[in-house]
Amino acid sequence: MLRDDFRKDFDSLRPGESTLEGATRRTALKAALGVGYAAAAVPLMAQTAIRTPADGLTVGEVSYDVGGFKVPAYRAAPAGKTNLPVILVVQEIFGVHEYIADTARRFARAGYLAIAPDLYKRQGDPRQVTEIPKIMSDIVSKVPDAQVMGDLDGALKWAAANGGDGGRAGVTGFCWGGRITWLYAAHAPVKAGVAWYGRLVGTPSELTPRNPVDLAASLKAPVLGLYGEADTGIPLDTVDKMKTALAAGSPAAKASQIVVYPQAPHGFHADYRPSYRQAAADDGWKRALDWFKTHGVA
Repeated sequence: MLRDDFRKDFDSLRPGESTLEGATRRTALKAALGVGYAAAAVPLMAQTAIRTPADGLTVGEVSYDVGGFKVPAYRAAPAGKTNLPVILVVQEIFGVHEYIADTARRFARAGYLAIAPDLYKRQGDPRQVTEIPKIMSDIVSKVPDAQVMGDLDGALKWAAANGGDGGRAGVTGFCWGGRITWLYAAHAPVKAGVAWYGRLVGTPSELTPRNPVDLAASLKAPVLGLYGEADTGIPLDTVDKMKTALAAGSPAAKASQIVVYPQAPHGFHADYRPSYRQAAADDGWKRALDWFKTHGVA
């Protein structure tokens, strides 16, 4: 079973060891390539998890410098091709684990250079934390939005220098990454974004001073928001607030769209978890590819 295989790797670490430092050879390889599901992302559903093959693709870990810090990232692209459209893939709270790596490979099979940077690397490795509340308190809550924007800028710069066309770039993200997708569409010169069930409102803090609803009026790129009607963490009234803010915003804001899937919960695209809803996930994926094509990324 997938879950048992991951547990064996996780249990093989001695106390105090991290995935990338001092781990077994197999675990280190998994960590480097974004392979293996996060410890807290259970129960896993091996029967539904999509596994996208890497044949014909160039895949694996890369890194780039941001202010003297080496940011690791998982990259997937059609082998031997250049001038590729670029998709920045923004992680969910569990980091760049197998689901995010597989999503990058799906984009690569659709003709993109996809890059998923490890945006928590300075704060810790959520893949090895077994409890979601601990991930939130010890890692996620300590990640500044400004740091994330800079790391995504660095990922885009790396992609443009390594076979990608920086002038044809898009961004997509899931859960935590869905919120970041809205923020990045207001920050950088990407052509389009697709936000999967990203939080839209919240209490401002020093590290997260603004939320998507606050930035809707200043979007630089149109965003397709994909949400679930049964998402208990993102009430539909907050989705309505975002729709209102978009309607009164910039041209890119007015061009943005939000789709709400009936009866779909949070994480409906996460095919390795019980929240997965195939019909909504498949429709959302098709809409995402069409959205990027319509807005000049593909």
